[in-house]
Amino acid sequence: MSEHVEQLLSRLESKDAVIGILGMGYVGYPMAQLAAEQGFHVIGVEIDSARVEQINQGKSYIQDVPTEAVAPLVEKGFLRATTDYSEMRKADVVLITVPTPLVKTGDPDMGYVINALESLKPFMHPEMLIVLESTTYPGTTEELFKPAVEEAGYEVGTHIFIGFSPERIDPGNATYGPRNTPKVIGGVTENCTRVGEAFYSQITNKVVPLSSTTAAEMVKLYENTFRAINIGLVNELAIICNLLQVNVWEIIDAAATKPFGFMPFYPGPGLGGHCIPVDPSYLAWKMRSLEYKTRFIDLATDINTKMPEWVVSRASTLLNDHAKPVRNSKILLLGLAYKNDIDDLRESPALDVFSLLRARGADVTYHDPYCPKVKLDGTGLVYSVDLTAEVLQEQDLVIITTNHRKNVDYDLVVEHSKLVFDTRNTLRDHPAMGYDKVVLL
Repeated sequence: MSEHVEQLLSRLESKDAVIGILGMGYVGYPMAQLAAEQGFHVIGVEIDSARVEQINQGKSYIQDVPTEAVAPLVEKGFLRATTDYSEMRKADVVLITVPTPLVKTGDPDMGYVINALESLKPFMHPEMLIVLESTTYPGTTEELFKPAVEEAGYEVGTHIFIGFSPERIDPGNATYGPRNTPKVIGGVTENCTRVGEAFYSQITNKVVPLSSTTAAEMVKLYENTFRAINIGLVNELAIICNLLQVNVWEIIDAAATKPFGFMPFYPGPGLGGHCIPVDPSYLAWKMRSLEYKTRFIDLATDINTKMPEWVVSRASTLLNDHAKPVRNSKILLLGLAYKNDIDDLRESPALDVFSLLRARGADVTYHDPYCPKVKLDGTGLVYSVDLTAEVLQEQDLVIITTNHRKNVDYDLVVEHSKLVFDTRNTLRDHPAMGYDKVVLL
């Protein structure tokens, strides 16, 4: 074992190592909080100066990071933020948690990762661990990070250590967070994996070391591709059940009574969040470069991305059954966030439903206690309306697009609405079920 490995392992064990985090968003900020709470000094690099100011004031802009939790960390000097990459010369561990979106063609956009890596390169030094946590296609870490380290004049696994550890942040999950969710890590070399495992063992309850960075990258894609394909299956089941005039939720609940060989998934207006709608596309893109067609992934993606259109088609039919055209009808969407009780709008299918209804000429508004305003392409800034009896009585149709469990009075909604289309099974046990007023997906 090299001297550099020994020295870095010693600093990690004593928590004298400084942790740098590039990108203080939905992944970076929770990881910064976690590392600081475990006694490490953390420096967050963020290009948004307004975010930097908030962090250094001990404030949070991420729902899963309570201000009351980070304020003492900032006050005691365990956490600070900057826009200056040169601060990374002080870091012993650098986590890269920048966005990895898709371009319009469905190809990966690695621009944020490449920019972060290029900005970090002048400040690389021996005994530094660099871990990519941003979701990406298999092979990224080897292809991009190893050459960058070598160009900086260092040997991977001897001077500098490179790993990939997929983020497993689930916004709004009160049971599993970064501390008690097992952390997967794969390194470019054995030493890289060993150092990465040593770091994550200091801040998380369980670490799962793998044989390579490519294996770790594949784990993340498999986890979310598994969900995307099964959600695609159950979304198609919802369409089938509608055509057969049976209740899809009844079918799922009955199937879930089987104690083996079945795992329930639930339909909805489409896929949301950064991971599940995006990750399968990374894998499909990589396989296209190897001349292999990912048939399950492509089919599930097609079904899931068309669910907002199907929801709008169902809404049109419901309005037509009540002698109302979509054009000029007043429609209220309940919820814009991609899942319940959070403020995350990334890839939310409710945004597509909103835009598709407006394109058909409907007078669309929304209510979401977690998302007071949203900027929509071609529409501009739109504000959440108050959920009052008067507002509900004005609507021709209310569509539940997000099943917020808190801060929404569903009794008020049912009592004062003419017609409710519930795409999330929120009202299944409501007394109004069984009447024409409430319709499930």
